[in-house]
Amino acid sequence: MAMLLRARCFHRLAIPDPRRILYKDYRTAIPQNFSNYESMKHDFKIEIPEYFNFAKDVLDQWTNTEKTGKRLSNPAFWWVDGNGKEVRWSFEELGSLSRKFANILTEACSLQRGDRVMVILPKIPEWWLANVACLRTGTVLIPGTTQLTQKDILYRLQSSKSKCIITDDTLAPAVDIVAAKCENLHSKLIVSQHSREGWGNLKEMMKYASDSHTCVDTKHNELMAIYFTSGTTGPPKMIGHTHSSFGLGLSVNGRFWLDLIASDVMWNTSDTGWAKSAWSSVFSPWTQGACVFAHYLPRFDSTSILQTLSKFPITVFCSAPTAYRMLIQNDITSYKFNSLKHCVSAGEPINPEVMEQWKKKTGLDIYEGYGQTETVLICGNFKGMKIKPGSMGKPSPAFNVEILDENGTILPPGQEGDIAVQVLPDRPFGLFTHYVDNPSKTASTLRGNFYITGDRGYMDEDGYFWFVARSDDVILSSGYRIGPFEVESALIEHPSIAESAVVSSPDPIRGEVVKAFIVLNPDYKLHDQEQLKKEIQEHVKKTTAPYKYPRKVGVLVTTATCLVFWKFFYLFFSF
Repeated sequence: MAMLLRARCFHRLAIPDPRRILYKDYRTAIPQNFSNYESMKHDFKIEIPEYFNFAKDVLDQWTNTEKTGKRLSNPAFWWVDGNGKEVRWSFEELGSLSRKFANILTEACSLQRGDRVMVILPKIPEWWLANVACLRTGTVLIPGTTQLTQKDILYRLQSSKSKCIITDDTLAPAVDIVAAKCENLHSKLIVSQHSREGWGNLKEMMKYASDSHTCVDTKHNELMAIYFTSGTTGPPKMIGHTHSSFGLGLSVNGRFWLDLIASDVMWNTSDTGWAKSAWSSVFSPWTQGACVFAHYLPRFDSTSILQTLSKFPITVFCSAPTAYRMLIQNDITSYKFNSLKHCVSAGEPINPEVMEQWKKKTGLDIYEGYGQTETVLICGNFKGMKIKPGSMGKPSPAFNVEILDENGTILPPGQEGDIAVQVLPDRPFGLFTHYVDNPSKTASTLRGNFYITGDRGYMDEDGYFWFVARSDDVILSSGYRIGPFEVESALIEHPSIAESAVVSSPDPIRGEVVKAFIVLNPDYKLHDQEQLKKEIQEHVKKTTAPYKYPRKVGVLVTTATCLVFWKFFYLFFSF
């Protein structure tokens, strides 16, 4: 019976037809997996089995499809480093390597089902293997960005009670400094060409590990992953996702928004520390049997991105609006994207003018999507739909989305309110379970029968949703979520600062940037302020993740008690 359920689940998720059909005019591209938005919304239904594991029920099924010759010779995974090195895996090879990794977790690291594993790796093949190995062992994956500082790592290890951490040479020294303060941590794995005392060398261990491993039978509602996300107040929160909320829920993204089939090559540029990588670098493409493409870039480089899109047969491209804003500043017409057919964007609102310029230079529309770490795709622009530049599109098949007032009343078109997802009487499966160890925060997101996203918006007469603003102070910069509290906490540690207030400031490239207002201690008021600003910025980079540092700093000649007034004055009158 279990095997039958898995086969049915795979059948529901997989799209076997490898054909690609497009109008010559990209604006009216025909969807590959559905007829139109209305039928997609009406017909969508996924039965949730009692047991579900993405590695066993999806990835291993694609391996079987490969073996029978029913899947084209497209790689399952394709990685390049920009210096000529490439890695290509079939689903069978991905399975074999991930089973080796799984044996390392259970045998060498003595991890058991439900134990938590923190993975802080850049875009290297081992990051993908770690994802699948955690699925196979039933351990809980906790990804982290490589920009985390020693302080960030300590907080995450302690609050998550992680028993194992996997990282590389760059962050291993920081882990060693804080490890003694983390009572649950007992295993450390390093991806390195060199040995390090107290660490298991993953590359060496993989050489001798067996690829014979039996995947754990996980229930669909078991905790699968924890993602840290910034909020308005306090340190980052832990968001819990189950094997079904992402493993099945993200089929909505892959099948409809990304519109992937097995012959596609999908490139998502998101940082490995964010849920967007789970969205578009793991679950969505592999659900559809598509190839996950990855390019190891230490930092964003427009020329490298454009060259990669031109050189490799990438058919679907996903990146943050900030990336598109930087790309259109280049002479795109000198590149030929012979394979590229579909471009999508998420993480922050995208400017209509950026969409227009991209379309003018490439002939391709950008299909904006909207979701959160807590959810799968909430709203999106789908193929076959009229695109209204600036709109996040219409609700995905996974959710019933409404605009609510403060009393939980559904508002009519044109009226601004809180963007909300209906969760009662039937809770959607593409939604997080809870904020881990934070029941009050979890309860605060509910208003009547709805989950409140924390975003403000409105719906127009045609059923399109429009983002207005965050209802809290979270700053969205280049796709990163930055909580003011985290930056303010870092600022106040600098000896020159008596008080600080952090707000969002508009930016033509990044959408928003961090702006800090500070009140100096008396001893520093006569210092060179420009030099002091630079010192403060460097201090924040070292104290917390570098992407959070204030790109703008304003020194206020006022008392600390007046700072709150200045913060609210700026928030209300700066736009």
